[in-house]
Amino acid sequence: MKNTQGRGNNGQEKILVIIGPTASGKTGLAIDVALELSRLRGCDVEAGDFAAEVISADSRAIYKGMDIGTAKPTLEEMQGVPHWGIDLVESDERFTVYDFVKYAREKMAEIRERGRLPIIAGGTGLYVDALVYDYDFSGEAKRTQSDRAEMNKNYLVVGIDWSREQLRKRLQLRAEKFFEQPIEEETRRLAEKYDWELQSMRSNIYPIVRDMMSGKISREEAIKIFVLDDWHLAKRQLTWFRRNKNINWLPLNEAKDWIINQYTK
Repeated sequence: MKNTQGRGNNGQEKILVIIGPTASGKTGLAIDVALELSRLRGCDVEAGDFAAEVISADSRAIYKGMDIGTAKPTLEEMQGVPHWGIDLVESDERFTVYDFVKYAREKMAEIRERGRLPIIAGGTGLYVDALVYDYDFSGEAKRTQSDRAEMNKNYLVVGIDWSREQLRKRLQLRAEKFFEQPIEEETRRLAEKYDWELQSMRSNIYPIVRDMMSGKISREEAIKIFVLDDWHLAKRQLTWFRRNKNINWLPLNEAKDWIINQYTK
């Protein structure tokens, strides 16, 4: 008997949404699920045939040229799995939640037409809510909703659950990895092109790197500040997501098997 957990009211497979705080492993899990579903369904991934495609729901990954600083997955990390929602606009261009929803809905429809499962992966709570709660942008002002009605049953939302101690360790390791990459070169290139007053420049790692490059702080201090900033971000994200009682919270090492079980017999 087929497991119906992965089926929505429309009879189609539920769109999978993977959320969690920064550095929790959302993108990696989305890629693992896409690859495993492709294997189980006999897709020829070597020929570019996949059972699922990933749409990023990260308000920082939308910016072109901000690669290391926003932790975008590399082509190697994607392992061929198609990704959308990355490198959409220049850092000085406006991109609203309305723009994201419009884009994501178009991509989900295209992925469905290819007979594949859309996987939304990201930590921007407003982006995710606008999708799963069907925010209405038909009004003239296109304002986002502040209240939460019932969640659309055609989505399956999974949250990656880490203890505070584990998450802090992951943030530390990721910060150290960031500074092992050419983050200074990326920061310098962006600073030559964009104003530091831009929200996109101020809300990422780049101001911290700028202070390090100017000698105001050491590399060790920069890492410490970045970890603290990310920790505050993670707490804000968790506060936001915990309001949604329909999220299935699972440890990362259990999430893939649980998800696969929802979409297989």
